[in-house]
Amino acid sequence: MQIGIIGLPKSGKTTVFNALSRGEAQTDTYSSTALAPNIGVVKVPDPRLDSLTKILKPKRTVPTEVTYIDIAAPSAKGFGKGEGPGGQFLAYLSKVDALAHIARTFEDERVPHPEGSVNPERDISTMNLELAFSDMGIIERRLERLHSSLKGAKPQERELISREQTLLERIKIGLEADKPIREQVFTENEAKVLENFQFLTAKPMLLLINIGEKQIPQASALESAFAAKYCRLHCDVAALCGKIEMELAQLNDAEAQEFRTSLGVGESGLDRVIRLSYGLLGLISFFTIASDEVKAWTIRHSTPAQKAAGKIHTDMERGFIRAEVIRHDDLVKCGSLAEAKKHGLLHTEGKHYIVQDGDVLTILFNV
Repeated sequence: MQIGIIGLPKSGKTTVFNALSRGEAQTDTYSSTALAPNIGVVKVPDPRLDSLTKILKPKRTVPTEVTYIDIAAPSAKGFGKGEGPGGQFLAYLSKVDALAHIARTFEDERVPHPEGSVNPERDISTMNLELAFSDMGIIERRLERLHSSLKGAKPQERELISREQTLLERIKIGLEADKPIREQVFTENEAKVLENFQFLTAKPMLLLINIGEKQIPQASALESAFAAKYCRLHCDVAALCGKIEMELAQLNDAEAQEFRTSLGVGESGLDRVIRLSYGLLGLISFFTIASDEVKAWTIRHSTPAQKAAGKIHTDMERGFIRAEVIRHDDLVKCGSLAEAKKHGLLHTEGKHYIVQDGDVLTILFNV
């Protein structure tokens, strides 16, 4: 899973990146589109993986990972005026699975807002507008090419071109009505066509409201207010204090938890952002316990066992025979696979079995 972190200059975007990745990227100079992105790879915390490790005592435990890409904020000059973000900015964004949009609500005289005042609604609107302009540009260029292709197209080709034109025109109308692609409804075939475009407004969006330390007591109220306005299909909202979360990320777990308790802050920013990101992308985790290794894997909801096996290795998908399945909670309760078998909790499933969140799988295959 790759998440692109975006936001206007001085929004605290890189501070949030450091909080999520436990990184130490500079936060005062990272505002030029000429700079390469900050990239942080984070092990996904999962208590279920920890409990399996305690029971099975493997030589190796491998969590799944999430990559955060902090993309340099576009220059404020011309941004929000319909010129669209630059090519390098778009190139990085097109590759990510989801976007984390940092919107500033904190006041800090040492970090003056480029527009002269803190106004998160304005900033959110500006960024959304630029993402939409990017998609509109792609659509218009594609429509021009399709129009040219019609001249020498055969009847069957003309039908396909006409369908794509109709689809893109419909999406364009939606964008002009301030409806991002993620909120528009498509058939399965239309969705497959759109996968090739990497539209930015089609990507799931996590809107992170970056609050100040003095706003922490009002975090829940602020989050609820923004959620009421911005929560939509494939878009969620969370409030966090990037500065505090960055400082906590540099402490060990015990110290960080003690500090959180004193501040009245519960779940860590990292844990919450990952949990919400999984929900936005429709992801679940399953586990394997083979070759003295316990490993976590990430797949989409409703993935059949054979396809999940391919996540481990293509040979497993190609030569899939069956999967031995046990629920994580059942295995923990029994204390061992042998005990679970005695109680009939280990069951065999075929290639069409839909893997559930928390399943522990052993894949049998032959190639």
